Amino acid sequence: MIIKPMVRNNICINSHPSGCAKTVKNCIDYAVKNIAGGKKGKEAGKAAPQGAPRLILVIGCSTGYGLSSRIAAAFGYGAASVGISFEKPGSATKPGTPGWYNNRCFDSEAKKAGLASLTLDGDAFSDEIKEQAVKALTELAAKEGLKPQVDLIIYSLASPVRTDPDDGVMYRSVIKPIGKNYSGLSVDMMSGKLGPANAEPASDEEIAHTIKVMGGEDWERWITALDKAGVLAPNARTVAYTYLGPELSWAIYKNGTIGRAKADLERAAAAINQILKSRGGAAWVSVNKALVTRASAVIPIIPLYVSTLFKVMKEMGLHEGCIEQITRLYKERLYTEGAALDPAKVPVDEAGRIRIDDWEMREDVQKETTKRMESVTEENIYEKTDLAGFKHDFLEAHGFDVAGVDYEADVDPSGIDL
Repeated sequence: MIIKPMVRNNICINSHPSGCAKTVKNCIDYAVKNIAGGKKGKEAGKAAPQGAPRLILVIGCSTGYGLSSRIAAAFGYGAASVGISFEKPGSATKPGTPGWYNNRCFDSEAKKAGLASLTLDGDAFSDEIKEQAVKALTELAAKEGLKPQVDLIIYSLASPVRTDPDDGVMYRSVIKPIGKNYSGLSVDMMSGKLGPANAEPASDEEIAHTIKVMGGEDWERWITALDKAGVLAPNARTVAYTYLGPELSWAIYKNGTIGRAKADLERAAAAINQILKSRGGAAWVSVNKALVTRASAVIPIIPLYVSTLFKVMKEMGLHEGCIEQITRLYKERLYTEGAALDPAKVPVDEAGRIRIDDWEMREDVQKETTKRMESVTEENIYEKTDLAGFKHDFLEAHGFDVAGVDYEADVDPSGIDL
């Protein structure tokens, strides 16, 4: 069938298999060039610095930062990888989710490169998938002649719901302010129309539920499960991702329900670090740059802020996407010559967080972004902001608007060709 994007209220409800595959291959090419120095497959592993990951687990591997983390470790350092995500497969008559195509392409390209990989599809919050992951890591390590010990665990889940294995209750997260109503300006990325965005404050129950879904409890359960199963390497490292952003977004983000959940993520990082540091490992929260994701397009103020930020950072030569951010995380933070063997040498801020949002939060970047946002109108929005770039990134995340893809061609949505 011929597949065109279907966008409703800043939400894309379909995806393109060929476009998703091309995007994954582009990211692989970037990792090969910028981390592996052009070496491919196991040759990249031979050239990797001492202390670089050999066996990794990515929880939330199918899109965004999780996908880039897996690509960068596998194709940059030659690591074997197990990925976990919950995706909807394509069929002969209907496209699957973008992540489903991304995973299929990753596994296919890894196989071609001689890299071991296994992707599990299921609820990452469940105890069952944790047991499956332990088995997969053990089997993959045995197949590759590696010790059955994972040395890098990336936690990058973005699910809006979570069923707690202990009480069986399904909890739902919300994106709301706390304490008072929120009013701000938002933009429809498809039309360029500006309009008010309003949100009522969250109830105590909604706050608690959001923490339950997006906080650090499940991350802790993962590390505990891996530790009890004996598959954690002595020097195991784990990283979860977060976002802080500028003060103008704090009412709906940092000081809202998401912020409460992310504060719990940092609590979990400290607890996990206590488990790992005595054996030479560590846990961090990495604060990453604002990027276009499937979810960010519907958060009030974020589309307008991000599109303006993109314009400023591109003009300054500072713009990065997911794969560029994770490449910098690995090469300039986690796996520098000193830090690769000593986690105490990984540069962090006063709160112990890794900061790769440093370019976004530069004073000159924020000053110019704020200045432009104050003068944006519907008449000048494409001049003052990079709304076109925001729209492109949003569509690209679903496999559309990708250079080199023929969108008039007949494609098989089952993904059998990937």
